Amino acid sequence: MLKTLSSLGHRVRSRNANRRLGFLLAFTAGAINAGGFLAVQRYTSHMSGIISSVSDDLVLGNILLALTGLFSLSAFIAGAATTAVMINWARRMKLHSEFAASLTAEAALLIIFGLIGANLDAHPQSLMPTAVMLLCFIMGLQNAIVTKISKAEIRTTHMTGVVTDLGIELGRLFYWNKSLVANKDNFVKADREKLRIHTTVLGLFFCGGVFGALTFKKIGFASTIPFALLLLGLAIPHLVLDFKSNR
Repeated sequence: MLKTLSSLGHRVRSRNANRRLGFLLAFTAGAINAGGFLAVQRYTSHMSGIISSVSDDLVLGNILLALTGLFSLSAFIAGAATTAVMINWARRMKLHSEFAASLTAEAALLIIFGLIGANLDAHPQSLMPTAVMLLCFIMGLQNAIVTKISKAEIRTTHMTGVVTDLGIELGRLFYWNKSLVANKDNFVKADREKLRIHTTVLGLFFCGGVFGALTFKKIGFASTIPFALLLLGLAIPHLVLDFKSNR
């Protein structure tokens, strides 16, 4: 089991490994997003809603809320940019932890979020915006990891694109071609592999959301610990290899 997990964070990638990691991180993203909503009363993975909220708040004169939304958007972008810098630097240095470093950073930030959350009731005004922006940063960080690994084939933190692609493939699947011969140039055929991938990602994101909400409801911010440990399980073997190589 541990060997299988560690292989998902390897710098040498296969298509199957990319998909398995994407599926695992989709579950994680669903859990963080749903649990995060219970913690900070807002979803932090989809930027479309945040940008729309900024527009609404500006028109309604809620300048403080609009600024909060802009900071959340900036945090998501910063997370994605951080992943890009870490992966490109690791590639240049030919490190084993090409992707593991970003996974480790996500694990560490989840622990920090848990610590912030544990003190949220005592200092809500100062810690709530910090918690929201930290979650947005984490989501940007993770989405960029899978995007870089899979060459944009898989996204894990927001489902709009996944659901759209799923709908397109379903439309192709149920499309009636009158005649294969008559419609040879325009024959419509569903990509069943794509259909399976998008269905799996969507299903795991949903299941992760249910699991994240349940665990947060039961144990509160300590629910971040299992996910942090899971990410560390993917990353640590490759960090150890780099440590040994540098020695």
